[in-house]
Amino acid sequence: MFRFIKEYNHRFGVERMCKVLKVSRSGFYNWSNRRPSMRKLENEKVSAYIRTIHSNSRGRYGSPKITEELRDLGWRISRPRVARIMRNQGIRSIICRKFRGTTTQSRHNYPVAKNLLNRDFQANLPGHKWVSDITYIPTGQGWMYLTIIMDLYDRKIIGWSLSRSMACHDTIWPAWRMALINRPITNQLIFHSDRGVQYTTYSFSDHLKSKGIQQSMSRKGNCWDNAVAENFFKILKSELVKHTNFYSILQAKNDLFEFIEIWYNRKRKHSYLGYKTPEQFNNHNYSKCA
Repeated sequence: MFRFIKEYNHRFGVERMCKVLKVSRSGFYNWSNRRPSMRKLENEKVSAYIRTIHSNSRGRYGSPKITEELRDLGWRISRPRVARIMRNQGIRSIICRKFRGTTTQSRHNYPVAKNLLNRDFQANLPGHKWVSDITYIPTGQGWMYLTIIMDLYDRKIIGWSLSRSMACHDTIWPAWRMALINRPITNQLIFHSDRGVQYTTYSFSDHLKSKGIQQSMSRKGNCWDNAVAENFFKILKSELVKHTNFYSILQAKNDLFEFIEIWYNRKRKHSYLGYKTPEQFNNHNYSKCA
């Protein structure tokens, strides 16, 4: 009621509006001169931080991850309170859309490895379990194919490549070489993928055998056997690809580099890692072992 009077008093006058609305002028003046509560002032301050965090994440963060960011900054705050402030401010994360698509070329005569991973997506050490997959990226200059290799220990993308073709030497080999540079193998490694021809060719499978690496493959038509790699593509599609028009291949390469190397590997909090980034997760575990 008082807010209504304050908004329109320049048109009708306070005295007239108070008389029509049957409220006292002294009550209105007491309300309008009242100082903001400490809670309101704190909410305004938190709102500014929320807007900054939301902007820095390019709208990708919702209330759970924004809450964790605020706690990292020293705020003692609950997720429902953050969600309430975001709702009042009209701040929300990018809406995730379901993604379905396949780039698996499984019609071939190459031998298929057993499913050694068997949906055990937990790894206690780096370099123990790696998963890989391929997806497509539309651009104004044609389709591109993104190949990734993820270490299940910290969910970090340790190798990736972007190519115009789906040939083995353009997809998995460049990603594999990058993975070995970023994370040398120090343990008995299981390398898991789908049954795509890129992974079953003799050149790649024989290379893994020569390094003592156990190759593992999903069962036919079963995407759940490689669910963590599939989930990364879901995140990529919902947080970047569905909201970006890649007018050129160069733009796609630059945006994917920023998303994978800067955002996903270094800044994005992962619920599986206890809302830590891969770097925070590794630093935390290193300090525990030291």
